[in-house]
Amino acid sequence: MNLLLDTHVVLWWLAGSEIGSTASTAIADPENVVLVSAASIWEMSIKSASGKLTVDGDILGSVAAEFDSLDISFEHALAAGALPLHHRDPFDRMLISQAVVEELTVVTRDPAFELYDVDVLAA
Repeated sequence: MNLLLDTHVVLWWLAGSEIGSTASTAIADPENVVLVSAASIWEMSIKSASGKLTVDGDILGSVAAEFDSLDISFEHALAAGALPLHHRDPFDRMLISQAVVEELTVVTRDPAFELYDVDVLAA
C-alpha cells in the first residue's frame, strides 16, 4: 500500500501520540511506502513561525529519517486548483490532489477528505 500522511498524522507519529491501530500498523509496515508531502513541511514551517505550532528539534530531519518525501509537481498543482471547493485549506487540497494523481491512500482524521474521490485510511 502507498500512503500519504496528513500533516497532523506526521506530527502525532513523531510525538508518539495515539493513532488508530489500523493506520499505525499500515504506517509501521515495511512493505508499505509511506510518504510525507513537501506541503506538510511547508505547513509545519508556517505554523511554527506564526506560533501556532511548537516543534521540538529538527522537524525536517525527523521526518526525513522516518518517511519518504513527495515533492509538489506541476501536475499536482493543476489538480489542486481543479478540485471542488469542499475543502478550502490549501495544504489539504494539495495532499488530496497528490493522492489522486499518484494513486495514494491518505492517512487522516479530517472528514472533509471523504468528500473527494480519494482513498482514505482513518487515523
